[in-house]
Amino acid sequence: MWYLCVFYHRLLDYRRPEVQSLAELFGGPGAGDAVEWRMPENHHVDSPFHLVRLPGDERLAAQIANRSLLVKGIYELWGQGTTYEELERAVMAYPEERKLPYLTPESTFKIVVDSFGKVISFQEQNDIMKSLTYIPFKGRVNLKKPDHKFFVMETDDYGCNNGLPPVAQRTVFFGREVGAADRHLLPTYQLKSRKYIGPTAMDAEMAFLMANQGLARPGKLVYDPFVGTGSILVAAAHFGAMTMGADIDIRVVRDGRGPDCNIWSNFEQYKLPEPLCVLRADNNVPPWRPGLKEVFDAIICDPPYGVRAGGRKSGGRKLIKGTVAPYTVPEEKRDSHIPSTAPYSLAECVHDLLHLAARMLVMGGRLVFFFPVVREDGVANPAKYPEHSCFRLLASCEQILSMRYSRVLLTMVKVGPYTEEVEKAAEERRREFRENHHKWMEEGNLHSAVFSPADQAAAAAAGKPAIDRDSKPKYRGKYV
Repeated sequence: MWYLCVFYHRLLDYRRPEVQSLAELFGGPGAGDAVEWRMPENHHVDSPFHLVRLPGDERLAAQIANRSLLVKGIYELWGQGTTYEELERAVMAYPEERKLPYLTPESTFKIVVDSFGKVISFQEQNDIMKSLTYIPFKGRVNLKKPDHKFFVMETDDYGCNNGLPPVAQRTVFFGREVGAADRHLLPTYQLKSRKYIGPTAMDAEMAFLMANQGLARPGKLVYDPFVGTGSILVAAAHFGAMTMGADIDIRVVRDGRGPDCNIWSNFEQYKLPEPLCVLRADNNVPPWRPGLKEVFDAIICDPPYGVRAGGRKSGGRKLIKGTVAPYTVPEEKRDSHIPSTAPYSLAECVHDLLHLAARMLVMGGRLVFFFPVVREDGVANPAKYPEHSCFRLLASCEQILSMRYSRVLLTMVKVGPYTEEVEKAAEERRREFRENHHKWMEEGNLHSAVFSPADQAAAAAAGKPAIDRDSKPKYRGKYV
């Protein structure tokens, strides 16, 4: 059946892909692709109100809503209209056999009046609830723990100066709650109360969204090759997954900020199972033994883009230039030695990540990672997203970070085996990166593209409008 899915008005690109991933998680293989969407009549695509058809019964809808970060609730829609008179006619026309099981004398219920883009006073809410006399409620009211919750939701033409998507026509919905989100975990896991964080620690909400895209659950093994302070693994562990991490910086992995302020203390703080291990490893020179394949169920990570923190790989500048031969660390310095590193271009980093995932993910496993995009004329170019023969792109969710660039959360599923041909192609590509190290560092310099001063004269010569930092669009979404 079709349900009314009401989203929180944030991270708009992430909303539908999260629901589809959770349908795959709880409904089994293929359930995510079977999800269907359509918009209510006269509603903008960025509206929080969407109609969804799920490949299962109410239990699937309830599981999705309870696990989701962006779904406010999923409802069995009994009726909708542009006025309360139209709403009454729609509810009265809804099949009695669908309504009566939830209106029995032995059941308890609660009615909630909600709105989007406007405020409904307490008196107006009471008047709306009293107007629902045409619905034969026979049970008792229970405001704390009712058996059934019913919602009246209203949206109206609230103007165009508040940053919300435009509304073509007032709409009133009435429905029975099938499932609701549990957002209590966000205050629990917020970064400001976490023991060990760094300048690039992943926001708690985004980390949980990434874990949902990666289908983290008990019995699954999740790996983060750029683990940092472990924010993504904390989210995956909360959902019951086993975790592993790696980082090239031995000080992050081994020392943290002391014996009581490190990756391990974050898991101890939330009483979560600790990672199986945290390795000091280089994504460019992975430590896995030859022949080891298909170990991880998901690889979820945030690679370094070079904007806030640049990527590093083993070797050092002198080794890469060939002016210094490879060396062996003396025995007396092994415990305190920190290996030299060199800059790591974004293109090489993403190539190594895709190759690692192609080799180490099980068939059907997911690769979830952020990819930075320089915005051209205010739009990200999907043609520049990385590709790999072993993977199929499931979702790309853009998060705008500035006027010049954004980052896109790419969710890929492994659909092809890791063959000798794939391995040979990867080695040839690695050789090209090594031989043209400086070229790739210049071409992948996202920091310069983001922070270089805007050339107003060049923009005018090209016929493009100069950037006006004082101008603010009334609505930053897409008008249709």
